[in-house]
Amino acid sequence: MNSKDDQNINTEKLAVAGTGLSLDETYWNSQYNANTTGWDLGQVSPPLKAYIDQLTNKNLRILIPGCGNTYEAAYLLQQGFNNVTVIDIAPTLVAQLKEKYKGNPHIKIILGDFFEHEGEYDLILEQTFFCALNPALRNNYIAKMYTLLAANGKLAGLLFNREFEQQGPPFGGSKAQYEPMFEKDFVFKTFEPCTNSFIKRKDAELFVILIKK
Repeated sequence: MNSKDDQNINTEKLAVAGTGLSLDETYWNSQYNANTTGWDLGQVSPPLKAYIDQLTNKNLRILIPGCGNTYEAAYLLQQGFNNVTVIDIAPTLVAQLKEKYKGNPHIKIILGDFFEHEGEYDLILEQTFFCALNPALRNNYIAKMYTLLAANGKLAGLLFNREFEQQGPPFGGSKAQYEPMFEKDFVFKTFEPCTNSFIKRKDAELFVILIKK
């Protein structure tokens, strides 16, 4: 697996090459303050909903990094899951989530940098977090996922299977690019084009279920 030191290279604050853009707390908070959240589906992602529907252990320790408005967490809670943690770097968003779920003992809401987060989880759900990160951090993302997952833990969710004309976020890629990055630390249970994507993302996503080696 990748070393812990590799995970902590100023994390989300690295400037995107050629742009000078730093995807830090200030950047993401400004997106929520201006309501420029074009990535927001307004509902639980259909592929993740289908995946959650087949989970039977309601006690799974679940993490959703870069959670956004976290429709997935809302759905998990509706379905009776009782150990959900979400983390995001944007203070405005996190304050809203804490107010929304105030008094709910089944969800933990954290304001912070994913790469500095500590914990152990059975399942981590990926929904537009990987694509929002500076691509220079992708190996760090994989190393951190490995560290946060318990033995035989799973990383499940969606990766874009396309490139974008404009410099991101979002940042795209392909199965051929991703597989060599993940194969050292994860067993591929599923790594295929998604067949039930949200309509605006049809034919543009991969659904993955990766098991920690």
